[in-house]
Amino acid sequence: MNIILLGPPGAGKGTQARHLVETRGMVQLSTGDMLREAKDSGTEMGNIVADVMARGALVTDEIVIGLIREKLADKTEHGGFIFDGFPRTLPQADALGALMEAEGQSLDAVIEMRVDDEALVDRITARSTCGSCGEVYNDNTKPIPADGKCTSCGGTEFKRRADDNEESLKNRLMAYYKQTSPLIGYYYAKGMLSSVNGLGTMEAVQVDIAAVLDR
Repeated sequence: MNIILLGPPGAGKGTQARHLVETRGMVQLSTGDMLREAKDSGTEMGNIVADVMARGALVTDEIVIGLIREKLADKTEHGGFIFDGFPRTLPQADALGALMEAEGQSLDAVIEMRVDDEALVDRITARSTCGSCGEVYNDNTKPIPADGKCTSCGGTEFKRRADDNEESLKNRLMAYYKQTSPLIGYYYAKGMLSSVNGLGTMEAVQVDIAAVLDR
């Protein structure tokens, strides 16, 4: 099963993707992770990525599609792919659809994680992550344990993103609404879109996503 997680920054896509990786054996395809992995891989595509990043140039859609093509060609058994952070635009959605068709694969679900902007700002400005494993904590709903150790890996280093502040987040939200939110209508028209309440508890969102995938 191949799925896309849609939602603004901070909606919880990464957290839910990690849960699906752990419980369903799916493979998370995060654009940032793929680029970092490719840069150090020594492959032809990896050398292209390394050169682009060394020059500080923008990574093109063609490069990202090429990285995804390599992942789709890997025949290792798994529970399907989770596209996290791609596509972000309508041209990227068209390119991904064409690639999936060319590779004999399909997109089975597109899940929109709906959030309220004001609540999202409150959530993100209180967010921190474990520096070792990336586990997400929140000052209000899931504070860092009193003993200062991550519940997932035992790490003791926690960090906040420099752009997890109100002004920066509003700029990121504006970019999302301009570039990415049109995908909601795009996939709705294709009959592929399901929506869940992204502001529910982590467990409640997990249950809602599972219900979509199990239909």
